[in-house]
Amino acid sequence: MARAFLVVMDSVGIGGAPDAHAFFNGTVPDTGANTVAHIARACAQRDAVEGRVGPLRMPNLDALGLGRAVQLASDTPALGLGKEPSGSWGVATEVSKGKDTPSGHWELAGVPVPWNWHYFPDEENAFPQDLVEKTAALAGSDGILGSCHASGTDIIEKLGAAHMQSHWPICYTSADSVFQIAAHETTFGLQRLLALCEALAPTLHAMKVGRVIARPFLGDPENGFVRTENRRDYAIVPPRPILTNWVQDAGRKVYGLGKIGDILSMQGIDQVRKGPDAMLMKHLGDLLENAEDGSLTFANFVEFDSLYGHRRDVSGYARALEWFDLEIGRLIPKLRQGDVMVLTADHGNDPTWVGTDHTRERVPVLIAGVGIEPLGHLGFSDVARIVAHHLGVQIP
Repeated sequence: MARAFLVVMDSVGIGGAPDAHAFFNGTVPDTGANTVAHIARACAQRDAVEGRVGPLRMPNLDALGLGRAVQLASDTPALGLGKEPSGSWGVATEVSKGKDTPSGHWELAGVPVPWNWHYFPDEENAFPQDLVEKTAALAGSDGILGSCHASGTDIIEKLGAAHMQSHWPICYTSADSVFQIAAHETTFGLQRLLALCEALAPTLHAMKVGRVIARPFLGDPENGFVRTENRRDYAIVPPRPILTNWVQDAGRKVYGLGKIGDILSMQGIDQVRKGPDAMLMKHLGDLLENAEDGSLTFANFVEFDSLYGHRRDVSGYARALEWFDLEIGRLIPKLRQGDVMVLTADHGNDPTWVGTDHTRERVPVLIAGVGIEPLGHLGFSDVARIVAHHLGVQIP
């Protein structure tokens, strides 16, 4: 029985979103943003040479059709890419009115977001007073720190010492529909942080805030602070059954790698495997060897986005793309007869763009294991239908 591996390269967009003008980084619209093409251009122009040299090297994904997908999405070439495809390839456009992780993943899993997310204003005291008071009460503190838009690494450097002294949680947001709480794993306590986020999540979800995110960190003011790998996302449950439910309801096994369980609120997930991207690649290799017939493995590789896109690190993003291409090229030959691997993305995060937010872009759809076929323009939801059709499961 066929298996399917759906792999999301978080933020690896390819430009061309028809509504990019309606999405912004600060006051600048996302019109013209193109994560892959602009990284490839920077590499070709020798503007991305920290830890790497030369043109962007992605021979395995390019062989599946990545370069052709960039050209189709945005009518812009990705320098160094564009070889004749040996897989099926296309371009997907999102209809959900958000350029965030839950919107992209829900729609890839077959369910566009049916409402407008709530976003907090980019100003001092961004959170309403009743939410501040409830957060403090649940935390057992006299108040909170932050209440603003901020970079996660910047705000813990700025407020980490005050947090350790006061034990007040650090609360902040971004251009996404999120409420993030940072706290020291030792002085505040990891379990206390997770319990706070879990207790607060229903209030934020009722406001249509997409995620409450626990952001634990360690360190001290003298030596600096560092976020740990114990992040936890508390996301709104999708409004109706999604791809993972369809597969699970058909009696098949579903594996979630990385953030998938959190993003989908564990809907239809039998087993979760977490870790940094290098560990997730090992988990993916293990499941290619051992996952049951008929199973679905749904993976999210987040570090393109979290480590490099938001930080506008072009060289780092290029290194991550080249590492991923090399590793996935070693795994694709492990597909069994009848298996498919679908590689796609959930939004863009062009590291050459202004600001630090995601960018509204189309995404590639690259499929190994089904022969050579140009798929043309697709919707995000078509990815779920492709996977469900391959597995032979009913789409509600």
